[in-house]
Amino acid sequence: MFQKIRVIFSIPELRQKIFLTLCLLAVYRIGWWIPLPIADIAKMRDFWAGQQGLGSLMAQISVFTGTSFEQLTIFGLGIMPYISASIIFQLLATVWEPLEKLQKEGESGRKKINEYTRYATVIICLFQSFFYVLTVGRMGLYNDAILNSDGSLPLGWLVTAVVVMTAGSTFLMWLGEQIDEYGIGNGISLLIMAGILANLPAALQKLGGQLYKPETGFRLGSDNSQFGVEILLVLAMLFIAVVVGVIYITKGQRRIPTQSAKHIRGRKAFGGNRQYLPLKVNQAGVMPIIFASSLLLFPQAFFAIMSGQNSTGWFGAFIRTLHDIFQRQTFSYIILFVVGIYFFCYFWTAVTFNTKDMAENLKNYGSFIPGYRPGTTTANYLEKVMLRITYVGASFLAIIAILPQIISTVIVGTENYMLAGFFGGTSLLIVVSVIIDLVDKIDSHLVMRNYKGLLEKTK
Repeated sequence: MFQKIRVIFSIPELRQKIFLTLCLLAVYRIGWWIPLPIADIAKMRDFWAGQQGLGSLMAQISVFTGTSFEQLTIFGLGIMPYISASIIFQLLATVWEPLEKLQKEGESGRKKINEYTRYATVIICLFQSFFYVLTVGRMGLYNDAILNSDGSLPLGWLVTAVVVMTAGSTFLMWLGEQIDEYGIGNGISLLIMAGILANLPAALQKLGGQLYKPETGFRLGSDNSQFGVEILLVLAMLFIAVVVGVIYITKGQRRIPTQSAKHIRGRKAFGGNRQYLPLKVNQAGVMPIIFASSLLLFPQAFFAIMSGQNSTGWFGAFIRTLHDIFQRQTFSYIILFVVGIYFFCYFWTAVTFNTKDMAENLKNYGSFIPGYRPGTTTANYLEKVMLRITYVGASFLAIIAILPQIISTVIVGTENYMLAGFFGGTSLLIVVSVIIDLVDKIDSHLVMRNYKGLLEKTK
């Protein structure tokens, strides 16, 4: 392994890409800590700590945006506006004919769609930053030093905060594109992974505090005050098993055999080769978990607020019942979560994988699936295969998604949910997927220079 790492840094181009990527990620982490002067950071931390429903919602969104809503920073919106704009245009391209035609134009069409995505990102940033700044004011979290005599925020500070947050989110979008073009790996995914891994030291520190106490040291057997060493062993084995499973399913494919038509030109025959059409088992990636968890967290936060304001009468009892249904550790929440994952898994696969277009492309390239006529018959067969393997992928996502719930309830306790999140759920899927993509890109550079890949055995 050390020999392969030495080879990686001995290639000038690859070494330059890695160092540039690390420098840009460092710039992102520095900006993550620069607060805007309009908000009182101490007040914001105390507020979110006392809001169980809203705090859980903000923590979940922070994973996907690459920022922290506990503090209002120049990167306060993270990259969520860009992700939202990208998803919007990806969905529109499947139902709106002009965008669909533009998408089929190749590289020029993709560049045009990317340009529209950037414009939409700026618009979304302006709206989100404006409402976010106003929401901070309604919560009473403004910095008292800059307020007017009547307690309102000056217009100049309001405009400045909106512009700075919009510029910060746009800068993150640009940062991700620079990593894509001049660095190594997918820029946006690396930014999200950096935001997730930033919480790892705090989680490990909390685990260490639960395992070791100055007065008792390490010990076997757990109670409410301290974890036993057996908890660490169980967590270590569980982490290894989950990571192996995630890699296995993420890399898993169903290979459909295809045959290309044979062409004879003069005395030479071309084509007739037997190839494979790889269909990923987890075609939807991490998006179903993101959609399902976000969809459930909004009613959870809403009913948490409503239950505090309506505590009497039949309506108050009804609201409290709904609030209990959407609590994270309840059986009803887990059932709704799993159903949402299955639904969004099939939905996202149907959006991103068009069997009719795939069958048409095979027909245009002179290829066919043995035993199936080109065109509609091939499309129907591909759709049937995708329905089956999507069920497997959705089942895998459902198991991974509810693992943090089970671990936090059974092993580490509900107060250590952030620690349990690294043993399953969206965080682990994103980190493993990004690392796999990064290793594949590094391998491509090594193979081009006749070196063995990172995962190949050396003799």
